[in-house]
Amino acid sequence: MKESVFNMAFQMAASHAAGKQLKDAIFGASAACRAASEKYGADRVTNATIGAVMDDAGKLAHLPTVERIFRALPIEDYIAYAPIAGLPAYLDAVIDITFAGNRPDGYLGAIASAGGTGALRLAVANYVEKGDKVLTSDWFWGTYGVICQELGCSITNFTLFDAQNNFNHEAFAASVDELLRVQDSLLIILNTPAHNPTGYSLSASDWDHVLDVVKKYAPTGKKIELLVDIAYIDFAGEKVATRAFMQKFAGLPENILVLFAFSMSKAYTFYGQRCGALIALSSNQSVIAEFSEITKYSARATWSNINRGAMTLLTRIEQDKTAYAAYESERDALYRLVQERGDIFMREAEACGLLALPYKGGFFLAVPSDDPQAVCDLLHEDLIFAVPLKMGVRIAACSVPKDKMHGVAEKVKRAMDKIS
Repeated sequence: MKESVFNMAFQMAASHAAGKQLKDAIFGASAACRAASEKYGADRVTNATIGAVMDDAGKLAHLPTVERIFRALPIEDYIAYAPIAGLPAYLDAVIDITFAGNRPDGYLGAIASAGGTGALRLAVANYVEKGDKVLTSDWFWGTYGVICQELGCSITNFTLFDAQNNFNHEAFAASVDELLRVQDSLLIILNTPAHNPTGYSLSASDWDHVLDVVKKYAPTGKKIELLVDIAYIDFAGEKVATRAFMQKFAGLPENILVLFAFSMSKAYTFYGQRCGALIALSSNQSVIAEFSEITKYSARATWSNINRGAMTLLTRIEQDKTAYAAYESERDALYRLVQERGDIFMREAEACGLLALPYKGGFFLAVPSDDPQAVCDLLHEDLIFAVPLKMGVRIAACSVPKDKMHGVAEKVKRAMDKIS
């Protein structure tokens, strides 16, 4: 065999795949935390890296009603194939759950996906031209960029916050204008309410501005897809109030398509079952008919079909008033637990002069930094483990017990002062 076969520079990958490497700061930080826990004991370590709700004993939290109904499903619901588009009752249920009494007028469609990530992938795969740019905020979940790169496009960003830490209307409008000067279509991803990684939520007036910006392009024939990533919506506040903005999407021009990335991972503590949906809203029925066909094609080519047991679980809960009431009570208790932790951090941040970004709710909050890795490295000295992002440090309020959250903000401030 030729020597070159053993040369590490030798590649078999196709040109579009060669050189790809997944570098995930979240999993790297989690690995460092695990090592510290083994060395010093989990009780001494503060794990602010995990994107899942941990109870105050440090164990993965789950909803008892979800467990009870899931375990009671017949074996056929675990092993049988589901339709490519998803179980019809599941699709009806996720539409109802997504809008929760705030369903806008218009035509709707939905397709099951492999979690919220799968919903995002379906949107990018079917509504972004090769080589085009997708717009999202500068604080964003890094997987957006991975999906775009995988599918032959790229991510670009607008500045999320202005000088007063409000939604940066001017930056958003300028970015949309710049991209639509060179592109005939534009997919915009807005992760709200309870944005990952900052915990920010767009206000009603923020949404008015966003829609004013995109609607001005309707007469030009440009196509705009507005993708709202609602993965954390049930950890953002009261369910009807947090969805009130959705009524603003009624009656939009036919060349503005609104999409929602729905996930069972957080609201059902069902992370590993990988079940979600992409939901579409349009004033034009043919746009929804097209959505159903093209996303079904993509689903068949990507995962074929989705976890039948998870879809059946959601449907059973949604259709049983008693079970749904119990589920909502349990989920709301987890929401309050996470919110209390986030509020502790924000109160203590204000008290010690730490400039954290505005946290409204959700799993995460963030602190801007010019050297996030250095801050996180210094926090390791206090056995605190957080995630270094490009623009700052992410703290997972969802995973830090309340007693351990006390003092974290002050230690972040101390670490930042050391490197300033």
